Amino acid sequence: MARGPDNTRRWATLVALAALGTAVTATTNPGVVARITQKGLDYACQQGVAMLQKELEKIEIPSFSGSFKIKHLGKGDYSFYSMVIHSIELSSSQIRLLPNEGLELSVTNANVKISGKWKARKNFIKTKGNFYLSVEGISISADLKLSCDPTSGHSTITCTSCSNQIDSIRIHISGSSLGWLIQLFHKKIESSLRDTMNSKICEVVTSSVSSKLEPYFQTLTMTAKIDNVAGIDYSLLSPPTVTAETLDVQLKGEIFSLAHRSPPPFAPPALAFPTDHDLMVYLGISDYFFNTAGLVYQQSGVLNLTLKDDMIPKESEFRLTTKFFGTLIPQVATMFPDMKVQLLLWVSSPPRLTISPAGLALIPVLETQAFAVLPNSSLAPLFLLDMSTNISVEVGTRSNRLVGELSLDKLLLELKHSDIGPFSVELLQTIMNYMVPTAVLPKINERLQKGIPLPLPGQMQLFNLELQSHQDFLLFGADVHYG
Repeated sequence: MARGPDNTRRWATLVALAALGTAVTATTNPGVVARITQKGLDYACQQGVAMLQKELEKIEIPSFSGSFKIKHLGKGDYSFYSMVIHSIELSSSQIRLLPNEGLELSVTNANVKISGKWKARKNFIKTKGNFYLSVEGISISADLKLSCDPTSGHSTITCTSCSNQIDSIRIHISGSSLGWLIQLFHKKIESSLRDTMNSKICEVVTSSVSSKLEPYFQTLTMTAKIDNVAGIDYSLLSPPTVTAETLDVQLKGEIFSLAHRSPPPFAPPALAFPTDHDLMVYLGISDYFFNTAGLVYQQSGVLNLTLKDDMIPKESEFRLTTKFFGTLIPQVATMFPDMKVQLLLWVSSPPRLTISPAGLALIPVLETQAFAVLPNSSLAPLFLLDMSTNISVEVGTRSNRLVGELSLDKLLLELKHSDIGPFSVELLQTIMNYMVPTAVLPKINERLQKGIPLPLPGQMQLFNLELQSHQDFLLFGADVHYG
């Protein structure tokens, strides 16, 4: 949908990073670590207070009535009704980290303006008017506990305690010359309204958590589909760790096959997560995350590409034809005159990415089979090559997806098999070092630019992005915005 999220989602999103869903897994170390800082919670609090204010504005204050007795005048009755909250000011609020416990929502120095009607009767005398009520110095404190439902595997959030206090209530009566009668009992009236507001405020806070935040958490899934081949699992491995400065969440961070899910034959390394907390959120993404992707895509058979002559720029002097290859390997042109050539490239074993403070490196094992395209469109094998190279990897984010781009050094070739007799692969070096960067690499980078979804709740946009390369993992730091 084109519209931005409502205030409930805005408040929930950062907190939801701490509770994306919990599942019991055999993996000890995380593939991804998500960190929310106090700065991030401060931003979430700004959004949450707007939602809380709207909920408080919906408080229905019941009518109340009483009687009075004045010397020389006798008894009378009064009633206050049609009371409406028409403004709320939540001037100071905070979501605070409670080490080893959870979160605390606090609001101080809040003010509420209420208007309504009153009426009074003394014997046959009836009078009525309006009143205006100012509730000042409201303080609210609520503890939020994050846990999980062992049955569904989803996270839960509950308000475990709530308290509030009102400093003062002031009432102003208008609309009748006899309003002074009601003013005589303002302490009793103010006390009644204070009790009503006190009971309603925490009721609204607790209800907002259970009816707004909790259902939102239940909509968060533990897995996401990347494409028709793979999905990503970002379930929690353990409860969130809360310190005085950060809230850390350990996520499984594993790419899995949609066709056949099985555990990878390697485990994630331990991550020495730094103490950074200047930005709102941090994501530490282990090389395990990337290498499970390489495993799944290689085993699925999609890491291959057929290179044809029409994929080579027309102005290039290098052509995929037996005539051109014959200038380097004469027997190709002799055995298969005036035919097209096709090259089938594939990754023969799962590519492995290494991450270190120096950067990212990928050393794939590639094989290339050359074919001559016969007049009946069948393929005649020519030769099979091993290709090795060092590939550098650039990683970034776009639209909350992890994207990458590859660049490679010079290819090294080795002849594994020839159907046309022996020849020196050195003659093919120049051709392959032109064709792979020109025709193959752009196809791979086009796919990498589609990206992998980051384990972030929806509607979160990242900015002020910082990227650091550490031993065995990448660290993304960012501020966030919604809408």
